[in-house]
Amino acid sequence: MKWFLIIFLLIYGSFHIYFFNKANLALNIKTYYKISLILFLLLMIISPVLVVVLERKGYIFSSTILAYIGYTWMGFIFLFISLGLILDLLKIIDKSINYFFKYNNTIWITNPKPSFIITFSLCTLIVIYGYSEANSIYLKQISIKTSKLPKEIKELRIVQISDLHLGLTVNKRKLEKIAELIKSAHPDILFCTGDMIDADTHNLNELSKIFNGINPKYGKYAITGNHEFYFGIEKAIKFLEDSGFTVLRQQVINVDNFLTIIGIDDPTAKYDVFRTGVYITEKDLLPQVEKNNFIILLKHRPAVENNAIGQFDLQLSGHTHKGQIFPFILFTKLFFPLTSGSLHKISNSYIYVSAGTGTWGPPIRFLARPEVSLIIVNKN
Repeated sequence: MKWFLIIFLLIYGSFHIYFFNKANLALNIKTYYKISLILFLLLMIISPVLVVVLERKGYIFSSTILAYIGYTWMGFIFLFISLGLILDLLKIIDKSINYFFKYNNTIWITNPKPSFIITFSLCTLIVIYGYSEANSIYLKQISIKTSKLPKEIKELRIVQISDLHLGLTVNKRKLEKIAELIKSAHPDILFCTGDMIDADTHNLNELSKIFNGINPKYGKYAITGNHEFYFGIEKAIKFLEDSGFTVLRQQVINVDNFLTIIGIDDPTAKYDVFRTGVYITEKDLLPQVEKNNFIILLKHRPAVENNAIGQFDLQLSGHTHKGQIFPFILFTKLFFPLTSGSLHKISNSYIYVSAGTGTWGPPIRFLARPEVSLIIVNKN
């Protein structure tokens, strides 16, 4: 954790040095304002750490205010870096053309002042829009077919939520909206594929009551994501169980003689200090299941074991948030090629990767609308 924090601060700090240099070059900031800007940027660099410290000390109001400011700035600075680097590349291309072809024209947009103003303005507009998109959670419907449903069941309505990150910026009001969407889908069964909770906001009992108002026919099941371990696995499991979820940790459960559910821990479990058991994956559990049942694999990260393909019918995953803020999806796809917000089919196995229901860090989304997923399983 120490090395992760050091690396994070170095990378995040370098983003702010880039921003400061761009601002200073474009605006020729006077010394007084320059010092004020430096102090603000230093506060923003350490704000993610301060948020966690304040939350764990019980200063919920202060940590919430700082979380909104610091995490919104985090989204802004990521967008600024992304757009700024594009303009830097354009400037390099422009200079190269001038050098090789003996032109002496410079594209005005690459000059420091217009470049900074345009980048700053666009990022601000995107952040404002991003608040709206993060709150425009919708019900996404996906249909698949199987021959494994009993003749008396015409369809199975599965609802998946993932990556809510309940905490300082995702709390009661948003969860009530999510609960209404879940109820409107009339689920037969509800799954949470990890990262349900991020922070103790001192109203977890109220949040649990919201979930307790949802009672699908075949129950509610959850698995761990990486953030359950960051939050504290024992506290996270208690919250999930208080909310009426059955938490599956390296477990197989049969439901109503036609449905088999496999739930595995996020790989973070391998490094959890409280863990004493052996970490296992789906390849260890799948051979134990009844192959005539409809087999659902719950796995937080959208990775597929090659030797598991064809041994399950539907895998539900999350984790990547569809990048949450474009163009971050370009980075997530390097590690998880299966596109989130999409249904994939490999051999006889379906994999659905949720775009996520909440937000982590910045309380904004851009080109990655949050969803409650409804997967309708029909008979062949």
